[in-house]
Amino acid sequence: MVKCPGQDQRFWKPGDIFEIGCPGCGAKIEFWKDEPTRKCQSCGRKVSNPNIDLGCAKWCQYGPQCLGTVGADKDKAICEQLTTRMKTLFGDDHKRIDHALAVLKYADEIQQAEGGDPLVVKAAAVLHDIGIQKAEELHGSSAGKYQEIEGPPIAREIMTQLHLDETVIDHVCRIVANHHSAKDIDTDEFKAIWDADWLVNIPDDYPDADKDQIGKLIEKIFRTQTGRKMATKLFIE
Repeated sequence: MVKCPGQDQRFWKPGDIFEIGCPGCGAKIEFWKDEPTRKCQSCGRKVSNPNIDLGCAKWCQYGPQCLGTVGADKDKAICEQLTTRMKTLFGDDHKRIDHALAVLKYADEIQQAEGGDPLVVKAAAVLHDIGIQKAEELHGSSAGKYQEIEGPPIAREIMTQLHLDETVIDHVCRIVANHHSAKDIDTDEFKAIWDADWLVNIPDDYPDADKDQIGKLIEKIFRTQTGRKMATKLFIE
């Protein structure tokens, strides 16, 4: 039987076998590029391969079917790795970790309804505040303008380590650099992050606002219909 060229190990490169850290316990897990998942021998967690490569999707007649499943699994695996790195960087700052995870949850919901690249949205949600500690260290403030300066280089380094596509890295970094000011970006992915961030921030930023004030705020600041509906359900109904 002729073996699929994309999976023939005679053509593999050294980087096609690699190690990642378990998102659960941090133990090293060895992956081959064509393995969708592995079980962590340390904690027993099932971990998805963030760099899965079937090698045949560009020409095989069944490629689209494979990509439909594998693409979703790969996005999930990458998101897990990004989340692990975000948690490591924030350390014991559970407030910031919880904020990023809440933004991720809302951003995923908005993306599914509004469209856009799900990987860009996931990565940007996890990393949007990644420069906050550096901003405080260098500028003595966690103000948004300083996060927008310090965040993109950190986000780029993290995503580069995970071998994300350069176009994804550039897009995510633009979102991180604009997530408070919205200076020069208005993509679907940015809108998902913008609205998700506001969904999490409104209770803290406007604790004494009444429903009428919140309604006007929603109409003014939200950029997607889905975000507006979610905000209305959360804060007004």
